[in-house]
Amino acid sequence: MMLLLCGIFPVVPIDFAVLLPALALLALLLDALLGEPARWHPLVGFGRWAAWLEKRLNRSAAGVVSIFCGTLALLLALAPLLLVVAALLWLAQQSLWLWLLAEVVLLYLCIGWHSLQLHIGWVSQALLAGDLAQAREKLGWIVSRDTQQLNNDEVAQAGIESLLENSADSLFVSLFWFAIGGSTLALLHRWVNTLDAMWGYRSERYEFFGKVAARLDDLLAFIPARLTALVMALASGRYCLRAMQCWRTQAAACASPNGGPVMTTGAGALGIRLSERACYQGEWKAKPPMGCGPAAGVSDMAPALSLVWRALGLWLLLWLLGGLLLNWLQYGVVYVT
Repeated sequence: MMLLLCGIFPVVPIDFAVLLPALALLALLLDALLGEPARWHPLVGFGRWAAWLEKRLNRSAAGVVSIFCGTLALLLALAPLLLVVAALLWLAQQSLWLWLLAEVVLLYLCIGWHSLQLHIGWVSQALLAGDLAQAREKLGWIVSRDTQQLNNDEVAQAGIESLLENSADSLFVSLFWFAIGGSTLALLHRWVNTLDAMWGYRSERYEFFGKVAARLDDLLAFIPARLTALVMALASGRYCLRAMQCWRTQAAACASPNGGPVMTTGAGALGIRLSERACYQGEWKAKPPMGCGPAAGVSDMAPALSLVWRALGLWLLLWLLGGLLLNWLQYGVVYVT
């Protein structure tokens, strides 16, 4: 997509490598100012489209047949992306500024950072007010585990885990793919991530049907999740080595191949331990160690949010510096030739 647009606009005032982080910053500002659209959010429409497909194609529990149906449903669900690409190319041919606006708006719709902060804030405020019941309810909106039997510290720990892990999916991974291929690839990841959230369960209904969607989501997040963990470690300053040590020794034991590096690194950077157990469908399960130091509590939720903010600032700074370096190298080659 970016290569095609470079062909359409051979002369652009600012190189694409520098332009993209600027567009990303505008999208983040829109997210901060507007939050998620209250009505007509495209991801809601996509979720309904995916649910319609799943209802009609997920008819078999047999392994190979169900995997085939799940793959077909995945391809059909993502097919509208071709229309998005066509629309963006048409806009690019009509007006550079219209295309830039569309890129910003689409990335804004992919980012869920403001919404994630709101949900974590609601949990934190309820805990600080001593309202454990409300904190459990608010936490239940953003985690898959049962929340009704969690105590204050366990609610806080689950909230911090959700903040760290979901900051990758709803923020950093989208920014990574936007840097690689603009809003088209950011939207591709967001849709695949949505399909994984809907179909990626190890249950009788979805064990095989959602397998391809889950594996594709893991693949798309593999590199950016590790970059997220690295930036979090760097953003922790003097605690960088401690964070990296937690990542190196603990991430492999986590159930999520991409969430593990982010959560263990974030917990190590904060000097806290996250949940040692979790309840799923009424059954308590032990969780592998994540982090070091004392068990996290409600007082650690604000520092966790601050860590993600610092990581975001460092991410954008490194992205901009990398773009400037690529721009300098490009013009250096031009002058030499």
